[in-house]
Amino acid sequence: MAKDILLEIGLEEVPARFVRGAMNQLKEKTEKWLQESRIAYGEVSAYATPRRLAVLVRDAEEKQSDINEEVKGPSRKIALDDQGNWSKAALGFARSQGVEPEQLFFKELQGVEYIYANKSSIGTATSEVLSEGLKSIILSMSFPKNMRWGNHDLRFVRPIRWMVALFGADVIPFEITGVATGNVTRGHRFLGAETSVAQPSEYVEQLRKQHVIADVAERSELILKQIHELAAEKSWKIAVKEDLLEEVLFLVEYPNVLFGSFDSSFLAIPQEVLITSMREHQRYFPVMDDAGALQPYFVTVRNGNRTSIEQVAKGNEKVLRARLSDAKFFYAEDQKLPISDALAKLETIIYHEELGTTADKVRRIRALAEALARKLEVDAQTASDVSRTAEICKFDLVTQMVYEFPELQGVMGEDYARKAGEREAVAKGVFEHYQPRFAGETAPGTLTGALVSLADKMDTIAGCFSIGIIPTGSQDPYALRRQAAGIVQIIIAHGLNLPLGDLFDLALDVHEAKGMKRERSEIRNDLYDFFALRVKNVLGEHGIRYDVIDAAMAAGFEQLRFTVERASAVFASATGKGRDEFKLVTDAFNRVCNLAAKADQSSPDPALFAEEVEHNLFKAWEQTHESVARAIASDDAKEALNRLAALREPITAYFDKVMVMAEDEAVKRNRLATLSAIAGDVLKLADFSKLVW
Repeated sequence: MAKDILLEIGLEEVPARFVRGAMNQLKEKTEKWLQESRIAYGEVSAYATPRRLAVLVRDAEEKQSDINEEVKGPSRKIALDDQGNWSKAALGFARSQGVEPEQLFFKELQGVEYIYANKSSIGTATSEVLSEGLKSIILSMSFPKNMRWGNHDLRFVRPIRWMVALFGADVIPFEITGVATGNVTRGHRFLGAETSVAQPSEYVEQLRKQHVIADVAERSELILKQIHELAAEKSWKIAVKEDLLEEVLFLVEYPNVLFGSFDSSFLAIPQEVLITSMREHQRYFPVMDDAGALQPYFVTVRNGNRTSIEQVAKGNEKVLRARLSDAKFFYAEDQKLPISDALAKLETIIYHEELGTTADKVRRIRALAEALARKLEVDAQTASDVSRTAEICKFDLVTQMVYEFPELQGVMGEDYARKAGEREAVAKGVFEHYQPRFAGETAPGTLTGALVSLADKMDTIAGCFSIGIIPTGSQDPYALRRQAAGIVQIIIAHGLNLPLGDLFDLALDVHEAKGMKRERSEIRNDLYDFFALRVKNVLGEHGIRYDVIDAAMAAGFEQLRFTVERASAVFASATGKGRDEFKLVTDAFNRVCNLAAKADQSSPDPALFAEEVEHNLFKAWEQTHESVARAIASDDAKEALNRLAALREPITAYFDKVMVMAEDEAVKRNRLATLSAIAGDVLKLADFSKLVW
């Protein structure tokens, strides 16, 4: 007969960002323990609120399954000594399996005899292993941050205040930090009370009676349902960000949605400031109109019922009024600070002890941005905008608003720059130079913003690499991977004719002028290795298969946009309707490239051709070569691939008639030279030998 298992860990309020991960971890560890303990079970459900983590196991068997299996040991040659007695290896195997040596026997496996033992074990009652098992699950849990309390040695996310552990109606007895298990859980801190759980299956409903919605999905649906109903009632658009919803979800046990308002005079402040203040400080959802403009209302979620909900709304309005008043004051004061004075303050802010102040970084950004503008031959006005944008791009870091809300850097810079009379392109560039800030965000929309963003990100990466800060494993404290991915995204989005090597050199030129700890060549090699992985990731995001990515990357990735075009063209051919025909083409290419690897640097001499097919192939290549070169020059990888594919038939005919590795050395060298010329064009697109068919 099967019984349900319930384990609840009652805690002081856990930080919202830790709760879901802890809930999932508890479920996974419980399932793993049940499997390792040979306890059959049904559905496993996990529950969590700010004050509890719980797992409910349905239909757990009352007894571990029995073991009866044959275990293979050493071969006969190892198991017996010269006298035919059991060796030390055989005796050790018997002990490890809990059997007597006379119980060992031989069986043949693939022509070799091995000793075997029949390992049998009668399963123990589940109730006898649960205490130790559930306790070990709790003690093995890990969290991003832990704490100790009292005189206990246990490090846990928050102090444990109660525990419920049931197998059917029976309490599973164990103790942690002086807290013993029982069948009593606690309801909502203010609306509920302690309540007994007679059976695990009653857990969710018992908590509901005590104003706790334990099911995370149900709690989320309830919040969204109330928000949508309020939006429909008021004809509002309530902006619900997933990360904020997730946080609110784990701040409440019994959610009730309410709304409040604020003075419309605050709308004179940029709406990003108001929204950030509401979200970050108060966990409020902003209200927008159809055009996306902020309205003087907010929506929040109360951890409680609807009693005196109007008073709760007024209390929230009072708190928000103080927050927005602070923001209004900061906004007014910041505008009194001239940009030149703000830039002077950057001289006192250390960016990195080995890379100087933030002002030093800004000077490097400006030098690199101006070099990029010259390299790309932008027009005079854009070059001027790039220089000015780079010069002032970090000035808002010393403003009171950004000090209060660091996530508004760039947002405030754009607004303050515009109000200070800067050109629109410059103001926009100050904001855009931070883009893309995270995966999924768009690249800067303007060329000015793009070039300053490239300069900022590349300066950070080159600077860190120059002093030996290179990401390893999961460690990347300066977010260099994200910034490298942003560089790749920007170059591709704007179609910039900017080889990666040139970008590296321009950045290293700036740093080298100030002195670098490491050799330039070493840094450059590390940068190529580092960016190769970022380019692969970008190609993967384009939906390109791994083997096609490897094939395209083998032809280099200096020109990022063309790298994407090449990979996309090969992928389309390798997976489209003409897949079978394309495989024949790549087979021909691979035969050419394999032999071409043996060629020297000589050019083919038609005078040494002995067969008509040699002339035919050479002529076909000559006609193709120029068109392939033009297609590559215009980044038209599809056209280049189609042109090269036309060589399949003359290549096939060539190999049918010609022995490339001829005895005559001059003939052999000439034939290899012909293949080398063709391979030179093929390998500009991809190494087709890496494709998996």
